Amino acid sequence: MSGGQSAGAPGPRWRALLEARWQTHVQEVTELSLAYHVAAAAVSDDIGDGAGQPEVASLLRRVTVARRKLADVEEALGRLAAGTFGSCEQCGSAIPAGLLAAAPETRYCPRCDAPSPEPETRQSGVAGVSGIRPLAGRAPR
Repeated sequence: MSGGQSAGAPGPRWRALLEARWQTHVQEVTELSLAYHVAAAAVSDDIGDGAGQPEVASLLRRVTVARRKLADVEEALGRLAAGTFGSCEQCGSAIPAGLLAAAPETRYCPRCDAPSPEPETRQSGVAGVSGIRPLAGRAPR
């Protein structure tokens, strides 16, 4: 485990932390999915599929975010098993243990995950999209 040892902690600590987060996210996805299906069924009885209703749309967004968080933790468990957990996917340097403790699904070191400078305005006068950061340090590369 190249980055995990550089971060100064043994693998079992990270596995336990990731597994606890995994259990929390599985429970969250399950509860939100059930709430979404109940709300969609209640609304669809009245007006079609119910997807246009604000409450149903909000639940769907929350389920999507919860599933992405669960996938991030599962990917981190995969990196732990592969021996790459704790190493930046961009530059290979160690991710600080404090950052991993706060967000163990983090993929990038602080330097590589820092927001890139604003893209220059194109001739059309429209600047590129900025300020949108993917979950778990997944900066577009």
